[in-house]
Amino acid sequence: MNYFENKPLGRTFAVRLDKGDDVLSCINDFIHKEKIEDGVVVSGIGTLDQCVLHFVTHIDDASKMYFREWNDTALEVASIQGIIADGTPHLHMVVSDENTAWGGHLEPGCRTLFLCEIIIVEMPHFNLTRTNKSDDINNPDHLIRQLTPKTI
Repeated sequence: MNYFENKPLGRTFAVRLDKGDDVLSCINDFIHKEKIEDGVVVSGIGTLDQCVLHFVTHIDDASKMYFREWNDTALEVASIQGIIADGTPHLHMVVSDENTAWGGHLEPGCRTLFLCEIIIVEMPHFNLTRTNKSDDINNPDHLIRQLTPKTI
């Protein structure tokens, strides 16, 4: 286990997405506009009519993924959470319909149905980045981007 400490919290933002807004694109645009290097997405709720999530499907190979897509389907967003490191978000989301809930990695193509509300907390001076778990492209772990402190 490794851990990294950040003492002062920075700005806290409430971001509202409206009908038709792409969730990941808007979050990326917001992070860029506000120059957020490191932070956390602590809460996200709302509705979608299009959604793409990916899931790992194999315990020994990170390259084995399943992509689930919904189009023209009303979905509730029960949660969006994640970490922003070096200006790049790594986000997971839980969505549900009237019967089932799914959780996975948030992908481009998630479109707001009525609204989404997201809380983002900036964590200045955290100095985090993501590095490949393995540099060997023959090792399935080379796809895993792990959280590490930046070397200064």
